[in-house]
Amino acid sequence: MGGPIQGPLFHLAAGTKSAVLIVWSRNMAVKRVVANIASADPAQAAAFYGDILGMDIVMDHGWIVTYGGQGTALAQLSVASEGGSGTPVPDLSIEVDDLDAVLERLRHADIALEYGPAEEPWGVRRFYVRDPFGRLLNILAHT
Repeated sequence: MGGPIQGPLFHLAAGTKSAVLIVWSRNMAVKRVVANIASADPAQAAAFYGDILGMDIVMDHGWIVTYGGQGTALAQLSVASEGGSGTPVPDLSIEVDDLDAVLERLRHADIALEYGPAEEPWGVRRFYVRDPFGRLLNILAHT
C-alpha cells in the first residue's frame, strides 16, 4: 500500500485546453463493503438471513436491519461476466462454514435451489438460491 495509484488521471477542464494531472495516493483504505437490499418490509429477512443462514441482527433502526456473520473477512467486491460454470452472476456470494446445514434448513423451509449443489473446479462447493426479495445468492464453502 502507499504510493501513487498506477495510471494517473488527466482531466481536461471544461472550456479550456489545459489538462490537470491528478495523482491519488493509496493512503485511504476501504474498511468494509455492505450489501444493501431494497425492501418495503426489512423484517422479512429474519427467517431467511437469521434462521436459515444463522446471521445475527447487528443493527435495527426499523427502516434498515443489518445482519452480520461471525467471521472476519477483507472487504471484497467482484465484477463478473458470468457466475462460473455457465451460471448467471449472483447478486451476493455468502461463504458459510457448513453448507450441508444450510441446505437442510432450506429443504425444511421448502425453498428451491436455482443451481447445484455443485463441486466447482476452482475449489468451492456451492448452490444458488433466491432470498425473499428475489436476489440470486451464491451460497458456498471452500473445499
